[in-house]
Amino acid sequence: MAALTSLMRAHQLALSLVESVLKPLGITFARYEVLMLLVFSQRGTLPMSVIGSRLQVHATSVTNAVDRLERADLVRRLPHPSDRRATLVEITDSGRRLADDATDRLNAEVFSQPGLSPRDARGLVEILTRFRQDAGDF
Repeated sequence: MAALTSLMRAHQLALSLVESVLKPLGITFARYEVLMLLVFSQRGTLPMSVIGSRLQVHATSVTNAVDRLERADLVRRLPHPSDRRATLVEITDSGRRLADDATDRLNAEVFSQPGLSPRDARGLVEILTRFRQDAGDF
């Protein structure tokens, strides 16, 4: 119990730090994750269902994030070319620029100094990787 409680608290602390870096850019971590999925996709587009599956969130959460990103002109919705039931989400040029800026800021202000020695960081990554794999995560 202590291990999972500590893990959950560490997650809260890390997320709070990440959110504080993203807030001046007008996005949350959830929206940043959507943008980054689109950046890393081959064409800059993904079906909404794939976004939900990859982020392991409910369709309602994807819709909410995409709504906000679309209002900010960071993504746009497109009809799926072969499935009338599906909707694609495409990142815009301004969405790419914001994702790049957010990544630069996160790398400089959060990820470059995780508060652990390199050895401890490697050990933690190994433990968490096993934990995720055992849970069926990628």
